[in-house]
Order: sequence, then structure tokens, then C-alpha cells
Amino acid sequence: MKSVLITLTLIFGSFFTTLEQPDQIFNTKLKITVLNELGNVVEGAEVTIYRAKADYNAERNAVQEAQLSNNKGQVTFKKLDAIPYYVIVRKGDMDNAGGGEIVSKLEKKKLNKVNIVISDGV
Repeated sequence: MKSVLITLTLIFGSFFTTLEQPDQIFNTKLKITVLNELGNVVEGAEVTIYRAKADYNAERNAVQEAQLSNNKGQVTFKKLDAIPYYVIVRKGDMDNAGGGEIVSKLEKKKLNKVNIVISDGV
């Protein structure tokens, strides 16, 4: 009888531990797609995100290391807080200055998606 109780305890303990894991596994993410003025994806653009406007303006204290957009023009930042972020995107002469510089508050434990258009500023 004692071994049956221990077995049931282990089974139920494993079950409830499993139920808690999704909170630990899924985190808040931000997927940014970089587009040019014509709406085409931009591969190889450098994307950096910041928590505070002062850090964004000084280009210091990035939340995570800068990422380069893939062949679909995308980068994904993981394990973020559900707050707004300031974004700098650059490739050659093009950047996002003058538009798309701040991302609205992210939804917690979701994959948040935004498009950012870069241009040469002319």
C-alpha cells in the first residue's frame, strides 16, 4: 500500500510540474521584419533594441546583441519584458530614422510582430 501511495504521489507531482512548465518555456518575443520603401524584405540589416529613449539616442545599453535580418528580412528577440522598445535598423545608407523607431508595449508570453521600413532618407 505504501508503494502505491508513493507511485501516485510521483505521478501527480510530475503532472502538476508539467502544467507549470509552459509558463517557464514560452516567453515574450519580438519578431521584426525589415522592409524597404517598396515593401521588399531587406536581408542583412542590423537591428538593435533599447529599453529607454536616452539609451536609444546615445546608442548604448542595448537590450540584447544586435542581430542581422535573415533572407526573409526577419530577426527575433527572445526573453523580453512586456514593455515598449526603441529600435534602430540600419543597412548601408538606409535606416528607420523618422519612423518606426518605437514598438508599442509587447504582449506578455506572446510572439509580437512588427514591420519596420528603412529608407535612405532622401
